[in-house]
Amino acid sequence: MEARALMFQGTGSDVGKSLLVAGLARAYARRGMAVRPFKPQNMSNNAAVTEDGGEIGRAQALQARACFVRPHSDMNPVLLKPQSDTGAQVVVRGQVRATAAARDYHALKPQLLAEVRASFQRLCGQCDLVLVEGAGSPAEINLRAGDIANMGFAEAENVPVVLVGDIERGGVIASFAGTFAVLKPAERARIVGTIVNKFRGDISLFDDGRKAIERWTERPCLGVVPWFAAAAALPAEDSAGLGQRYARKSGSKIKIRVPHMPRIANFDDLDPLAVLPEIDLALLEPGEVLPGDCDIVLLPGSKATIADLAFLRAQGWDIDIAAHRRRGGIVVGLCGGYQMMGRTIADPDGLEGPPATVPGLGLLDIDSVLAPAKTLRTVDAIDARSGCLIRGYEIHLGLTTGPAPAFLDLGGVPEGAVSSDGRAMGCYIHGLFGNAEFSKAWFARINTAIAMPEDADAAIDRTLDALAAHLEAALDLDRLLEFARCG
Repeated sequence: MEARALMFQGTGSDVGKSLLVAGLARAYARRGMAVRPFKPQNMSNNAAVTEDGGEIGRAQALQARACFVRPHSDMNPVLLKPQSDTGAQVVVRGQVRATAAARDYHALKPQLLAEVRASFQRLCGQCDLVLVEGAGSPAEINLRAGDIANMGFAEAENVPVVLVGDIERGGVIASFAGTFAVLKPAERARIVGTIVNKFRGDISLFDDGRKAIERWTERPCLGVVPWFAAAAALPAEDSAGLGQRYARKSGSKIKIRVPHMPRIANFDDLDPLAVLPEIDLALLEPGEVLPGDCDIVLLPGSKATIADLAFLRAQGWDIDIAAHRRRGGIVVGLCGGYQMMGRTIADPDGLEGPPATVPGLGLLDIDSVLAPAKTLRTVDAIDARSGCLIRGYEIHLGLTTGPAPAFLDLGGVPEGAVSSDGRAMGCYIHGLFGNAEFSKAWFARINTAIAMPEDADAAIDRTLDALAAHLEAALDLDRLLEFARCG
């Protein structure tokens, strides 16, 4: 089987490429086509576990779901997971390859192109259509040498490109014109058309704008996509704009605050709770004090647990959390947040920075030791209290031990920990609150009834179907398909 391919690049970051690819993938898959997503290089601390025991960007896992297939490491062969302002963990085909400073990674990129191409070609052998997502923008010509994310990949595999612009941020005509202006002639020739994304209001008022884009780019404007409000129900790829995503509510039964640490990871654990009207879930931003009427503090995952714990202490949040516990408040930790809740965290091999052992928050009778081997797996667990089934995944470094009672049962093996009074708990399993029956039972234990209408997975599928219909109405899918071609 030889697939056709079409690549979506942006005039900038966060123009909605990931969402477009997910919606188009579901639309074409519903037509009976075998579709696969592909992103040559991604940068995100929001990762998902794949069926082949690796990890990829969460956006590509969502796109795989849109295609009705399981995520695979070939769908995102290079994943960069930032650990500091200047360095990142380099994950290649699902496994950690190195930790590199930004300058060192740029020197490494040309060596990765062959692996990126091999992953793409394997996908092409499995399906009818590969929808490729670029990263950032091809207009970042300072990064063009050795590029594997945008035009470098497109040229290597002879894939046509659709350029996507975001009208929400303003200046969309200039962003298209400027991108074309800085690209080389051969790169401009590869672009088959443009899409204007995130339009609010009467689209007919933008008719002259479409004509201007076509005049400046000499390419057809393939459609104007209206704002899709339901996108908030889908997992976000990166932490930009999280403050708006988890906006504060009034009149809710229960208040949850999440300390916003620099290396927050897999924050879509918060999504199933944030959408509920009964719950006011919001980020506690640097400089803020934990409110005295907070019911639950939720410590999320982290890509650099010790560094984020130091940041938490620098904000004084450790003192706030201790006071919260004295008032009878609840603290829940997930993955890195779970490690922070223990007595100590040790990094003897210097995996996240200089070798060190640091005190934790002392909320759970556990100790964690970071180790080079990363745990990557999907799991089924049982809530030790309610007996509810929990489906989720683990993605972490290290082992946690201690005499604290277990939170969950993982196939006969204790998982997580609970304090003696039952008001502090944590575990390594992501996706915990996406399990509706468990969430209802857990909140009932703290004397708060919530209505979980469906498991998170069902809500995501329903939203993907709506997104596909949204794009079917805005774009000519048959014409887009005509542009797709083999290498």
